[in-house]
Amino acid sequence: MGRRKRQDYITIPHQGTKPEWVQGVSTEELLAANGTNIGALGSVEIAYSLENIARELDGTAPSGGGAETIAGAPVRPRVLVAGYGENAKRVIRACFDAGLDPIAVYTGNDSQAAYVRAAAKAEKIGETFSEAVFSNSYALLKACESSGAGAVLALDAELGADRHFCGLAEAGGVKVFRAIAPAVPQRGWLVCQGSPAVHEAAWRKCPHCGLMFDVATLAAGHFECPSCGGLHRMSSSERICDLLDAGSFEEWERGLPRTDPLEFPGYLEKVEALSRETGLDEAVRCGVGTVAGMRFAIAIMDSRFLMGSMGSVVGEKIARTVERATRDSLPLVIFTASGGARMQEGLLSLMQMAKVSCALSSHAAAGLLYVSVLTDPTTGGVTASFAMQGDIILAEPRSLVGFAGQRVIRDTIKQELPEGFQSAEFALEHGLIDAIVPRAQLRDTLAHIIAIHEATSRHCVLEDGVPLSYAAVCENLVGSGKGTYNTVTYGMFPQLKRAFSVASQRFVAAKPKPSRHFSLGRTKKQRASEKRLAALLDGGFYAEDGMLLDDEHCSVEPSESCGTSPASRAADAANRAWESVQLARNTKRPTAMAYVKSFVDGFIELHGDRSFADDGAIVAGIGWIGTHPVTVIVQEKGSDLKERLARNFGCPQPEGYRKSLRLMRQAEKFGRPVVCLVDTQGAFCGTEAEERGAGNAIADNLIAMAGLRVPIVSVLVGEGGSGGALALALADRVAMQEHAVYSVLSPEGFASILWKDRTRAPEAAAAMKMSAHEAQEMGVVDAVLSEGEAPAHENCEVAAAIVRGYIVRALEELDGTPVSQMLEERYARFRSF
Repeated sequence: MGRRKRQDYITIPHQGTKPEWVQGVSTEELLAANGTNIGALGSVEIAYSLENIARELDGTAPSGGGAETIAGAPVRPRVLVAGYGENAKRVIRACFDAGLDPIAVYTGNDSQAAYVRAAAKAEKIGETFSEAVFSNSYALLKACESSGAGAVLALDAELGADRHFCGLAEAGGVKVFRAIAPAVPQRGWLVCQGSPAVHEAAWRKCPHCGLMFDVATLAAGHFECPSCGGLHRMSSSERICDLLDAGSFEEWERGLPRTDPLEFPGYLEKVEALSRETGLDEAVRCGVGTVAGMRFAIAIMDSRFLMGSMGSVVGEKIARTVERATRDSLPLVIFTASGGARMQEGLLSLMQMAKVSCALSSHAAAGLLYVSVLTDPTTGGVTASFAMQGDIILAEPRSLVGFAGQRVIRDTIKQELPEGFQSAEFALEHGLIDAIVPRAQLRDTLAHIIAIHEATSRHCVLEDGVPLSYAAVCENLVGSGKGTYNTVTYGMFPQLKRAFSVASQRFVAAKPKPSRHFSLGRTKKQRASEKRLAALLDGGFYAEDGMLLDDEHCSVEPSESCGTSPASRAADAANRAWESVQLARNTKRPTAMAYVKSFVDGFIELHGDRSFADDGAIVAGIGWIGTHPVTVIVQEKGSDLKERLARNFGCPQPEGYRKSLRLMRQAEKFGRPVVCLVDTQGAFCGTEAEERGAGNAIADNLIAMAGLRVPIVSVLVGEGGSGGALALALADRVAMQEHAVYSVLSPEGFASILWKDRTRAPEAAAAMKMSAHEAQEMGVVDAVLSEGEAPAHENCEVAAAIVRGYIVRALEELDGTPVSQMLEERYARFRSF
């Protein structure tokens, strides 16, 4: 077969559509066919054939000089084929036909792959195969340098579209061409344009996958590896650039005199050397800055400086920053990255834990917000002090978080640690931290946390005078001129354009993993509570009254009944209370989280009781309802069987109530109203719950809510069972949806205890007056909320809108009420029963 005639290819981009590539037609013919005047033609993209590329590289193109020769013979221009497999083999063969010397790239033991053997030369770019290696800028540019290639033929469209890579290549004298169709090399190649701002790169190796990336690319992706997703440890400067509004950082407390209390040999010399190497004066950098226009104090530990260890100067800088934040009434954020106390300073290092804790106590007493952000690593004395003293504790994914280091544990008690131990995920599961936040979302999350807290303080406007609200913060995060330092330092990269969109994100956490509370420290013999959970699959669950409620797995509709005889069914046809019980238990009924997702803007879930576990049956967090910043606490059953198991079927453990108590106290500190949505059969009844103080936990909630110095609004949206429900319903305003129920225990339990016959549950429901209207008649609830023309599960949006409207009206009624009056009215409300 003869070689095809060389032909330039051209396309005219059409607005709103992808360009069509045309071959075999001259430029003049193509332009004429499109009715285009050459003189009026704007930007066109030329698609080169491989022969064109050969002429461009060997100097025969119009802009070139003479061709290179060796011993009088012309040297074929070398091109690096960035790809693998059949497409790479086709391109390599086409390169030979076009007068090019193709260089293949490969990984591991693939040097004998067909496409590699077909090339003139091969360059190894990695040990382990992954698609990311074949688009890795460092590997490809090093291969070009080693092989003498003057161009890269990018088979991956994304690589060719990476203007930063192309700019790096151009800076090194290497052209980049992108294949129109790698499987058909004859269709042509585009010249890829690089970013004009790129001249050289500073490379950094990923500690997880070993690939090299230039710092600008890493910065654009928040220093998350583009290949494996592993997180690079960030310096304090990188953290400032990634987080704060550009131009807003002002450094505090730099240049404090160094100390050497033990006169430890070589200590001061080492500190001096690290200072010269890192440009830091110590292992923490402190100051003030803004995020989305909101001002706050910040301290960022830097693990490059003696692993972020805490000596006297570190403690002093942090303490002074906290004190200044207190004087200036500023929120505080501390990023921890530390191996713990600094051994070279002995006991005085230990005293920094106490000193900073005292400063934080004064900051808290002033009603100011402190957010602790745990990064890798956070261990030792830092963990045992200010890292875990935040009002809200966030962590980066997969960070090392623990008190005693793993080496210390092994050397001290000769114990091997299980996989996943002392990780951020481990801490979250055990209720020790509030949330794990991906780096791409950290700036936005911190902005919303600060805004929600500041909205209830005297600092109720943004820096530009706009009143604080969810929408205003969203606008300030994505609006013009509100970028971080990174947008100035490194420019806008494609990764930044694909970053987290706060305007459409509600921060609602993912569904929880199945509860592991029952497997902690278990023996070979399965615990009784696990056996009970296994019984769920056969239809049943132990709630607070100790009864096995098999109604949970019935597909109940209003006209159906569950666990009753035909005679009872007929007798109870007009039983409003029993009908409400059936509707409240309907598995299709909206759960509490459905309402949260519907009308709580920017909801940020905060996990854990800070001592044992995170109970999925109670979901708590902060957000906005209308213009009101609120703490939201709900009992959540789960929307499907898997989630219902994970959430313990909405029956809270003691740690769930302790989580709610923690969030109520936090709301009180910041003057933020509390909104509760109640939907539970009752608190979980089991030996472990009793061991961990189920009754104590509910009692603590009740006495706290009785004296809580902020408004409390509670709405029963499903079942309100016994003390487990009351623990979130001692409120200033209490309402029920019209098909919700409220009772001292389940109707089955009532019938079984009083009549020894649980089939009389419908009769028991009527006797207990469980329905919403009956509860209102008794004065137990203030309002009955319509669910619309049909039950809530048939028109969720209408039901949610009505609940939202009631909450907003209640908050507005309570807003501005003197605390003493509010507490007196709350007491009088419950004193009347």
